[in-house]
Amino acid sequence: MFFLSKEFVFDAAHRLDKYKGKCENLHGHTYRLRVTLVGLPDEEGMIMDFVELKRLVHEQVISLLDHNYLNQIIPQPTAENIARWVWNKLEPLLKNERRKLYEVTVWETADSFVTYRGSNDERCAESEG
Repeated sequence: MFFLSKEFVFDAAHRLDKYKGKCENLHGHTYRLRVTLVGLPDEEGMIMDFVELKRLVHEQVISLLDHNYLNQIIPQPTAENIARWVWNKLEPLLKNERRKLYEVTVWETADSFVTYRGSNDERCAESEG
């Protein structure tokens, strides 16, 4: 198996309504996003062309989030909810017989990030709670 990743940056504002602290106030971040696929190369030797992945992520995600107010797009836009939203937008578009979306990572700051790997993670959370 091979893992293919591409990173993106977008700027956006949000506030966390259900949070008590400074993040309940309107503020912004320069977010970093990493999209990772897992799969096998095709006859051209690629899991997916980086140019095509960039186009798809810009079209489906970055164009909607960049320089926008995330609360109007994603309910309670924590890093976790942003990662799940990105996953839900991209997963059906990236999956084929050779590859699938493996994980989505969202950084709010240089050292604070979340990684989401799809609905299997939710089963883990349910078993703990």
